Amino acid sequence: MHGNDTEKQIFFYEHEFYVFSNYSSFMLEWKGKLYPTSEHAYHSEKFEDEELKEQIRNTRSAHDSQKLANANKDKQRKDWNEVKLDVMKDILRAKVIQHPYVKKKLLESGDKELIEDSWRDDFWGWGPNKDGENHLGKLWMEVREEFKNRN
Repeated sequence: MHGNDTEKQIFFYEHEFYVFSNYSSFMLEWKGKLYPTSEHAYHSEKFEDEELKEQIRNTRSAHDSQKLANANKDKQRKDWNEVKLDVMKDILRAKVIQHPYVKKKLLESGDKELIEDSWRDDFWGWGPNKDGENHLGKLWMEVREEFKNRN
């Protein structure tokens, strides 16, 4: 266990369970193309413009993919807020399928609550006040249940 981890919770952002972070260096084959990280794939899905999607895919880092997507918010898909959770869940599922180590760590997490230990983001993580929505953690737990039931 690291930092804030407890018997019932795993806080991921770095350390042992960094694999659950979209910034972790697990390449992802997504819609016929190879992305450096799941973060790159997620941000490319925000847009319909193929040239912009390619620019995002080819950024040097997960952070750069986010910055480029944020700089082009005005070009974002109109339905993005309605579909973004489903898109993220599909990306997480693909990451588990493509990387046995990620699947191993996910199943090893047992029934513990998974919490993205991000002090910046209270939508995907638990945010600065530790009361965020933790959508990334919740999606990982849903994907974990799917894979538990497959084994």
